[in-house]
Formats: sequence, structure tokens, C-alpha cells
Amino acid sequence: MNDLLSESFEIPRGQASRDGDIEMGANAPMHSGELGLENFFKKVQDIEKQIDKLNKLLKKLQDAHEESKAITKAASMKVIKQRMEKEVDEVGKIARFVKSKIEELDRENLANRQKPGCGKGTAVDRSRTQTTVAMKKKFKDKMAEFQVLRENIHQENREVVERRVFTVTGARADEETIDRLIETGDSEQIFQKAIQEQGRGQIMDTVAEIQERHDAVRELERKLLDLQQVLSIPHC
Repeated sequence: MNDLLSESFEIPRGQASRDGDIEMGANAPMHSGELGLENFFKKVQDIEKQIDKLNKLLKKLQDAHEESKAITKAASMKVIKQRMEKEVDEVGKIARFVKSKIEELDRENLANRQKPGCGKGTAVDRSRTQTTVAMKKKFKDKMAEFQVLRENIHQENREVVERRVFTVTGARADEETIDRLIETGDSEQIFQKAIQEQGRGQIMDTVAEIQERHDAVRELERKLLDLQQVLSIPHC
């Protein structure tokens, strides 16, 4: 089997109508040489339901990320962090399940070719193979959207931190300062002058929020990056 990240997902067109809807399995005919196709399409539909769950979780994570950009309190940031981490963990469980089911389809497709009338290139074999390829592409594309989210979180977090620094200090911090702040989460030194001028109370609230944001973003990025490993299917 090929790595889902590198496989070329060309879906052949012009599938004969006798094969029915190859992606959904609708009205797939059951001839003597097509035994097992009904069960195959049931498994495909189960996979599609799981991919739909991934889509709903992606939308929740996107909404939570948008919400987080307006947060200015450390406690509120912590709540969103915990919610997003729980959702990303759920994504990981579902993604690994989908991967295992797609691998299972690949194995069954090979075994099915041993049945009479189901050899390589037959109508039933083409239907099974093309449907499995379609599932791989659908899964690969959905997982790629989580990596887009990771990139957005990284970039937009930088913009949020830049705004926080400007709001507190009244000055634009240079890129090196922002990079250090994002990397370490240590912002008290950057705000020393503002602390001296405005007092520690309000400034330290901002420091705490930035540090909580730093921890949240770092952990979310790590978890989202780990999802890429789900797409790596070992060769059989």
C-alpha cells in the first residue's frame, strides 16, 4: 500500500453505469461474480460517517480558534485550550480508526480478486478499487485541512501577540522580540517599562494571558502536527 501523503489519487472516470454509484455504493448490482460487494459498500458508508465526524470537529476547532483571538484573560484562554485539546484528541482517535478501515479495504480488495468473476480488471474489482481510492483521497484532503488550521493558528497567534504588546506598551515590538515572546512565553521582561509606568496589576494580567496563550498554541500545534503521522500507511 502506498503512503496516503504521497499517493497519486487519480480517480478514473467513465465508470460503467452497471456498477452504480461507486462512491456511495447506491444501487450496486449483485451478480453471481459480485458476492461481497454489498458488505464492501456498507464499510465504505461507515468510513464516510467517520469522515463526516472529522469535518464537524474541524468546524468546532476553527470556531474555537476564532473565539480565542478576542480573548484577553488567562482563565478564558485556558478553558478554550482544554476544549480544543479534547477535540484534537478525538480527531486523532477517529483518524486512526479511518486509516485502519481503509487499510482493511485494501487487504479485502486483494483477497476478493481470488473469487470467480472478481479478478483484476473486472467490473467488481474496478468498483472496489476506485471506491477505495476515492475514500483515500477524501480522508487525505480532510486531514490536510487540519494542517491548514495548524498553520493559521501559528500565524494568527503571532498577530494577536503583536497587538497585545502594542496595546500594553504603545510601541511596535521588533520581530526578534515577538519571536522570543512566542517561543518562550516569557513576556514580563518585555513589559518592564509599562509595569513601572502603569503598575503591575493590569500588566501582569496581560502577561498571564500571553503565557497561557503560548502554552495553548504550542500544545495545539504539536497535536495537530502529530495528526500527519496518521496518514503514513506502512507498505504491506
